[in-house]
Amino acid sequence: MENSQAKKKKQHLIHYANGKSLEEINGTVEVPKGKGFWKTLFMYSGPGALVAVGYMDPGNWSTSITGGQNFQYLLMSVILMSSLIAMLLQYMAAKLGIVSQMDLAQAIRARTSKSLGIVLWILTELAIMATDIAEVIGAAIALYLLFNIPLVIAVFITVFDVLLLLLLTKVGFRKIEAIVVCLILVILLVFVYQVALSDPNWGAVVAGLVPTNKTFDGSHSVNGMTALQGSLGIIGATVMPHNLYLHSAISQTRKIDHDDEEDVARTVKFSAWDSNIQLTAAFFVNSLLLIMGVAVFKTGAVKDPSFFGLFQALSDTSTLSNGVLIGVAKSGILSVLFAVALLASGQNSTITGTLTGQVIMEGFVHMKMPIWLRRLITRLISVIPVLICVMMTSGKSAIDEHTALNDLMNNSQVFLAFALPFSMLPLLMMTNSKVEMGERFKNSLWVKVLGWLSVIGLTFLNMEGLPDAVAGFFGDNITAAQTNTANIIAYILIAAVMALLVWTTVELYRGNKRYEAKLEQDGTL
Repeated sequence: MENSQAKKKKQHLIHYANGKSLEEINGTVEVPKGKGFWKTLFMYSGPGALVAVGYMDPGNWSTSITGGQNFQYLLMSVILMSSLIAMLLQYMAAKLGIVSQMDLAQAIRARTSKSLGIVLWILTELAIMATDIAEVIGAAIALYLLFNIPLVIAVFITVFDVLLLLLLTKVGFRKIEAIVVCLILVILLVFVYQVALSDPNWGAVVAGLVPTNKTFDGSHSVNGMTALQGSLGIIGATVMPHNLYLHSAISQTRKIDHDDEEDVARTVKFSAWDSNIQLTAAFFVNSLLLIMGVAVFKTGAVKDPSFFGLFQALSDTSTLSNGVLIGVAKSGILSVLFAVALLASGQNSTITGTLTGQVIMEGFVHMKMPIWLRRLITRLISVIPVLICVMMTSGKSAIDEHTALNDLMNNSQVFLAFALPFSMLPLLMMTNSKVEMGERFKNSLWVKVLGWLSVIGLTFLNMEGLPDAVAGFFGDNITAAQTNTANIIAYILIAAVMALLVWTTVELYRGNKRYEAKLEQDGTL
């Protein structure tokens, strides 16, 4: 009888799940004890790389390069601040997973109602699909640039990366981590090579790391962009909500004795080292992208900031800034390397996006499906707007097609502004709580202060940039009436976000109090 029930359960592609986070890989990586620092760090390294991928996906590229073109090294400080905030948030996410043995989605759902869980699940799914649109566009363009595959066909080819995921699920999680690290190194080395050839002004680069009153200036524009818009673009493309869910899940892949507090503390410590090292690499990649915008190209030379335009500019000697670059560009190597890095970035993000989707589906609504089916569904949904965009511009000029795809990618990121507060706020509230984390692992005072400053600051900046983000859906030549309409829509959305934040905060607070009362009743607090 039990065997027949097991077989029946296996026949269902979508079924109920309320077990460990990413159960197939949870606690599967053995970590030796009593080894030296570097050997231990090596065994804990890997989850940070999967998280860092989200901070250097195709959505980051045009914002950083365009920011460099328009404002020189002014926005270097924004990349640095975003990276430091990311390190803080990812540290808290990993700690939550390790200590509570729940990922962020599970932890939120355990403290809130089913209805709120469904709302937050849909919101987070939209954010994941928005990043997936950027991956589809990046990968399809890379295939077109490298192999001259027509865009419509290239878009369909991106669907078949599900076969890559099927292969990766067979090789083990440790090997997936290694593949992701290799792809990150490809991206990093490509941009190190191109920037080294450009011989940038390193003094100006370092000076740009210090923020000034011009960094968030919204009154003066360059090529239709203010420094505030450029800063918001970089922040929006850098700090992404799905990374917090992902890290809280994959931080649990190491085998830990949760009855041994020292073992838990060691895991938290080395997970933080892993995360910070990998996010430092992401900081360098994003910095190199901005430096490319300044040093590789002549100021204002790149009229088309899309991936097509950047590829073309890297092979056009009239746009490049010095003789060494011009000599190398004649061979075509600069543009080819750029396309290779773009393809590597898209594939990396595919792996992490699929894992995150599984985490939030299981955590928020307790539903589970095979990873290949999950990927196939989300990718097909994400492909639809890209295909519509390509087909609608197929009869127009190349520059119109390129601009439309670039606008679609940038406009899709507006969903990230909605979803980010609903991952940051619960994460901070739960890791601040002694009830949730225990006396030893709750956030220290300085982490609490920096955490609240980050959450409030990022939420404010995202809401501040929402009117411009909504206006982007009306196109480049927007009328005064359309601007007013965009502002009204943005203010309605901001009000909805604030109301949902209040709902989330109240339910989390009440859930925490219920849990505290239960622990006191059990005599464990």
